[in-house]
Amino acid sequence: MLGPIVAALAVLAATSMGARAEEANDYPTSARAEYVFGCMKANGETRQSIEQCSCSIDVVASIIPYDRYVTAETVLSMSQVRGNLGGQFRSSEQASNALNDLRRAQAEAEVRCF
Repeated sequence: MLGPIVAALAVLAATSMGARAEEANDYPTSARAEYVFGCMKANGETRQSIEQCSCSIDVVASIIPYDRYVTAETVLSMSQVRGNLGGQFRSSEQASNALNDLRRAQAEAEVRCF
């Protein structure tokens, strides 16, 4: 009688663990690599910086979801555009909030990884 219950619990646990791993790893590899390359340019191209920058993107990914990260990266990029279009990204409250979320996540990564 316990056999089917134990089996069902094992399947449920495996499913839940798989979902958590998937949630924690929702950033595409290319986005993680891009972040690490940029981080290494800013922090030196050493073996130690690979470890620290890899740690950093893992921390950022654990704090903000990928879609919020993309929004913040877009804001960073577009806010450098001159004129009206760039001004909209510099002055938008939504853009500012996304950017602040990324900066807080990066500050936490700095503390944990560097």
